[in-house]
Amino acid sequence: MKIFRNRNFVKLFFAALFSQMGTTIGNMAFAFYLLDHFSHQPAYATIAELMYSLPTVLVFFIVGVVADRFDRKKVAENCDWIRAGLTVLLFGALYLNSIPLVFLVLFIRSSVTKFFFPAENSLVQGILNKEQYAQAAGLNQMLFSIFMVFGVGIGAAIYKTIGIHGAVLVDFVSFIISALLIRSCKIPQSARLPNGTFKWKDFNIKSTFHDFKAGILYIIKNRLLAVLVFGFFIFGIVNGAFSILPMFTMKYELSPDNYEWYASFFAISLGFGLLTGSGIGTLIASKFKPYQLMVYPIFITSLLIFLLGYTNKVSIFLVIVFIIGTCLGPINIAIGGWMPKIVHPKLMGRVSGWIDPLMMFAQSVTLGLIALLFPKIIEKIDYLYYGMALIILIVSLFYALTLPKLSQAFEEKEKRIYNNRRATKTDPKINSL
Repeated sequence: MKIFRNRNFVKLFFAALFSQMGTTIGNMAFAFYLLDHFSHQPAYATIAELMYSLPTVLVFFIVGVVADRFDRKKVAENCDWIRAGLTVLLFGALYLNSIPLVFLVLFIRSSVTKFFFPAENSLVQGILNKEQYAQAAGLNQMLFSIFMVFGVGIGAAIYKTIGIHGAVLVDFVSFIISALLIRSCKIPQSARLPNGTFKWKDFNIKSTFHDFKAGILYIIKNRLLAVLVFGFFIFGIVNGAFSILPMFTMKYELSPDNYEWYASFFAISLGFGLLTGSGIGTLIASKFKPYQLMVYPIFITSLLIFLLGYTNKVSIFLVIVFIIGTCLGPINIAIGGWMPKIVHPKLMGRVSGWIDPLMMFAQSVTLGLIALLFPKIIEKIDYLYYGMALIILIVSLFYALTLPKLSQAFEEKEKRIYNNRRATKTDPKINSL
């Protein structure tokens, strides 16, 4: 595959993989740690998840601006170095057994994480051509699925063998590797600074607000982009629920004595499903419209989540989760290949900067509601699955009604632009104007 000949893409991809691994493994182990030491206070595990999503509220208006105005390579690399340093502080906080200090460090580390992916995503867009976007999205999803299969399992295994401190050590090493990979990339200046050189003295509240506003207006004026971005808000609800509900399901219903292992099996089933779905999606992406790879899988996913609420057997639960993962694979490929085509490179950071805040806001609201409702108001976890399934069903119907028309309008616009460019190059009368 030609995309593997692009060394910068390969390095950036693995840098993103290690960066994500550096966060997820430690987070998963820490959730197990809290459930073990505070089993009668499940809200602690939910609060820990909130520490990963709430920082978005503080930095959401600036992450995209930083990715578009400053050197994207340096932004991504420095995020890794800073998180490595914060991980050392996290190790010390755990050694002191100070849970409030642990939460504080997790909060700050998560805040820094928010700056990484808009910068990294923008760099990837700058080193690939449009024909490679969907292919890159498929590869990213497949390798992320492999990481998901083994990453959470490794987190559980590390916690069960060498404890929470071992998991934090893995976090530290992962961030260091990611930073070194990014430093070794040789990326052209046009991809690193598409808007030209920007000086710190020009970085102020007024300029930040102006760029932030430009990102919002760009999304609102592009109806197709606005609809896709709205979808990320809904996916944030799913991410929030899936980050904690399976663990609660195993802990309080299906397997109280072995919930750590079965919670990791959930991630393994979902990861293998994503891997399978990503493989299928990569093969069929050229044969279907992007919206077709979104509407039907989202609809099927909503039905499957309903079934998760009904099942009372671990084996059936895991099989359903595998099928859900298979449905999610094509969705991620469709969005990952579609977004770079409709977003101008100069604004990719600001658009990407909006996606994470919307997802994290939805995730934070979901986790907050779960912490408030379960188990004081809603005693059965099943009803939480039903609510999530209803939301996803509504989204699938909304996309079925809007995406086909918007997709057709976008394609017609692209054809007009292409024909005008050809006419300008070939017609001597036009060239002489």
